[in-house]
Amino acid sequence: MLIDFHTHIFPDKIAEKTINVLASNSGAKPFTDGTDTGLIANMQKGGADISINLPVLTKPNQFDSVLQFALSINEKYKNADKKIISFAGMHPDCDDVKGKMKKIKDVGINGIKIHPDYQETFIDDERYIEILYAAKDNDLIVVTHAGVDDGYVGKPVRCPPELSAKVLKKVNYNKIVLGHYGGHKQWDKVLDLLVDFDVYFDTAFTFYGINEDLFKKILYAHGEDKVLFATDCPWSDIKRDKEVLLSYGLPENTLDKIFCKNASKLLNL
Repeated sequence: MLIDFHTHIFPDKIAEKTINVLASNSGAKPFTDGTDTGLIANMQKGGADISINLPVLTKPNQFDSVLQFALSINEKYKNADKKIISFAGMHPDCDDVKGKMKKIKDVGINGIKIHPDYQETFIDDERYIEILYAAKDNDLIVVTHAGVDDGYVGKPVRCPPELSAKVLKKVNYNKIVLGHYGGHKQWDKVLDLLVDFDVYFDTAFTFYGINEDLFKKILYAHGEDKVLFATDCPWSDIKRDKEVLLSYGLPENTLDKIFCKNASKLLNL
């Protein structure tokens, strides 16, 4: 089985516009059209069985519409051979954080995505701390963008490894996922500051910038039980990323954990 833990889809009516804007801002080439059917096609080509959709709230008033989209996707694919499981989103300016997080849990969604850069808030802000504690109280997974965002070059990095370490010490919760292998394009700091924490790293958009030696150093220092295969599709291609990881010559047991076992355990599949 292959689980892609970090993908993005959008409602059909806004997918084309959204993808075009994001591609223009980041200079990245999309590999799908941003729809759920586009993601399924990429999964079929790459041999993925499950993808996790991670929606980002750019405004707090998007909470309900994003939650309803997530529920519709989960219902649509609950019995499909190729399955998309959608998380919800949270914004640091949302009101009634505890109530909203309980609602996410009550409707059967596994977790949330936050994005400090898109949400213009540093990860150690007390509003994010409140979200993380609420996630802990409700046993929800939290995935956060970490490190540089290519659409925000020249601006402060809102979730660098040093701030992630500060937050992890404070919250002490083992269902946090730091996207982009702990910190996109800041992997030397990840190796120095984050590998001793009980936190997951996903590999989303990692193989474009990291070299094999540094990838393996982080993997073996952090532990193969805490790494999740992920692509950031549509911004990377599932087949390509899988083949790059396979080319590293890792033991089969390690690959099984990265490709599916760690994610299955985290998701309680």
